[in-house]
Formats: sequence, structure tokens, C-alpha cells
Amino acid sequence: MSQDRVNRIVEEVLAGEFGFRSGSSSEHSLTAVTRKAVPAGRIALGADHGGFRLKETLARYLQDSGRKVCDLGTHGEDPVDYPDFALLVARAVASGKCDLGIMVDGAGIGSCMAANKVRGVRAAMCYDRATARNSREHNNANLLTLGGKMLSPDTAREIVEVWLATPFAGGRHWPRVNKIMRIENTGRPD
Repeated sequence: MSQDRVNRIVEEVLAGEFGFRSGSSSEHSLTAVTRKAVPAGRIALGADHGGFRLKETLARYLQDSGRKVCDLGTHGEDPVDYPDFALLVARAVASGKCDLGIMVDGAGIGSCMAANKVRGVRAAMCYDRATARNSREHNNANLLTLGGKMLSPDTAREIVEVWLATPFAGGRHWPRVNKIMRIENTGRPD
């Protein structure tokens, strides 16, 4: 999928979901690190065919809990490529049009790898409450990846709730997260 097509899809979906248009939101600073939980922020949600059912369950859960969900697909169980949807979710987060992202594929690993290629994204694949808390508290993760074939819906909901409720701790973690961002921008931690 070309970058132009990815940008067009994100714009179309976000315009329909939230009324955004190109230029209506300032671009995220690539080194900005925030310290907040996101109890009712805009959440980009995506999946491949292996994560479709869990994505649908999570979308209902998030909407029922008062969160704004931007469902970037896929919208069925026909085989699709997880990097395409991980890129859509990551671009929605990196652009600032969504506050956080959640991507579900079969195992959660490939989507994490793909999403982390997008500048400004700190994706974490989490498999329990402890990894969810740590990824936000210590690493200020802004995109969560989950394994749709690895987690029960109840476990996935618990992970998502902990992940969304946990703010970045700052303090001793600031310099480390800033090093991650410097590596992304310069290839060096210093």
C-alpha cells in the first residue's frame, strides 16, 4: 500500500469519525512526551484478519466506556496484511489525529514491529496487566499491540483498561524515553 493511499485512508476515516480535515490539527512534535492517562481520548483501532474478532469486541467495549474509537479496519475475516493496518493506526497516532492506538493481529508481534517504523510511535506488544502498565508508565507507549489468537477477550479488555489508565511516570524515565526518540531521529542515543 503506497504512502499516499495510507494518508488518504486515514484522512477519510478520521474526517468521517471525528470531523477532521487536513490541516485542522497540528502535527505532533516527534519528541513530545506527555504525562497523562487517556480516559476518553480518541483511539485509533485496527486489525488484520487474525485480530478482527477481538478488535470488534474491543471497539464495543471502548465505545461503551465512553471513548471515541476510530476503526481503521479491517472489517472482515478475509486475509489482509497486518503491516497495512498497523501503518494506518500508527499514522493516526503520529499525526496527532488520535491520542493513542490499538492494533490487533494474530500474535501482536508483527504489528508492533511495523508500527514502530513510524516516526513518533512507541508501540508495545503487551500480554498481561504488568506489561501494559510498564509500557505506559516507563516507556510512554502510545500504541498497544495485542495478539488476537493469543488472548481471551476478558484478558484483552483488562490489558486495554490498565494501558489506558496508566500515565507516564516521568522522573527517571524521561531521559530513557528521550533516548529512544533520539535514536529514532538520529540513529544515536546521545
